[in-house]
Amino acid sequence: MPEPQAEAGAGSGRRTELDAIRTLVVIGLVFFHSALVFATDTDFYVQNRDTTDAILVIAGFGVVWAMPMLFFVAGLGSWHSLHRRGPAGFARERLLRLGVPLLFATAVLLPVPQWLRERSADPGYDESYLRFLPRFFDVHLDLSAFPFVVQGKYFETGHLWFVVLLLTFSLFLVPLTRWFPEARARRLRDALARACERRGVVLLPALPLAAMSALIGLEEDYGGWGRWAYLLFFLYGFVLATDDRLRAAMRRDAVVGAVLGPLLFAACAPGFMTADDAFTDPTALAVVSRALFGAAGWCWIVGIVGLLDRRGRRDRPVPGAGGDAGRRSRLFGYLAVGALPLYVLHQPIVVAVAYGVVGLDAPILVKYALIVAASLALTLASYELLVRRTRLTRFLFGMRPR
Repeated sequence: MPEPQAEAGAGSGRRTELDAIRTLVVIGLVFFHSALVFATDTDFYVQNRDTTDAILVIAGFGVVWAMPMLFFVAGLGSWHSLHRRGPAGFARERLLRLGVPLLFATAVLLPVPQWLRERSADPGYDESYLRFLPRFFDVHLDLSAFPFVVQGKYFETGHLWFVVLLLTFSLFLVPLTRWFPEARARRLRDALARACERRGVVLLPALPLAAMSALIGLEEDYGGWGRWAYLLFFLYGFVLATDDRLRAAMRRDAVVGAVLGPLLFAACAPGFMTADDAFTDPTALAVVSRALFGAAGWCWIVGIVGLLDRRGRRDRPVPGAGGDAGRRSRLFGYLAVGALPLYVLHQPIVVAVAYGVVGLDAPILVKYALIVAASLALTLASYELLVRRTRLTRFLFGMRPR
């Protein structure tokens, strides 16, 4: 996510379509987290009195591909960043552009949703925010929860779990480059590219995801996927960036992926709806459902990325284009460079807005529309007025200086 644009493999230009889908995912999280306020059987920070099961069914269509897409795009951009900067420069850049926002947001933003959770759950709770802060930061180390090693009764990484994982995966790449020197890496990617010249081979990475999801299980706290499944999506993106033949294979098999993804997701739905805990149950139905879910995720990625790449190659933007196309391009450019700040800002704002809205006497749809509209406006305003304007705030939120 730190890269403003993800480049194509083998020097074939910028992947602006991936910028667009990444931006849409980040903005879409405002809609997704606002919906959790009204979802039955969730542990979201603020809950409406009236809830509905329909939210989780609808949200599942985003869960299966949205966060995996962010890791996939980040992996693709990491290949180019690593080769431009070298291992040491890459590690330093990631520590600055991911580690600094992580520490700053943990100190300044993360306590807010937890404090509002306490106030929302107990009408008699009257502890001030300043008095709550020491309890939030009463923490200990738990290496068994790696990479989420800082634990506490009230402390959490919240939505910043994405940043924790992305930083961890990025730093994994540094020793990986020592184990795979350039000559060996070139032979490996050449073998992969030749294999992917056969139809359907580019869909086979779905199998490790299916096995991992089935055997290790899924984690509700991390976007519905197991934390190490995201590592596979990240590495898949990293490998894809190494050779244009892999990109061409995704374009070729995009339609197959776009068909298989929804079919596999639909096939796993009965198990998720009927199992006591489909995320971890060892029952046959739950295991098979998780395997189908894991495979569906990669098929969705192939379908979405491949089809967007096909369209992008047909409809190259004209430099200096005006009218609606030019305005859309400028808007996506404006939002794309702020993907990380927008991600960091959105959830505390959604929770704060929801805390004020759920007490209104209004139907669910009206409350949902109010939360989405106000949260979007405040998130964008915060990005523009509080983040983009100064070198210090840009640094604290992982943006490059002007």
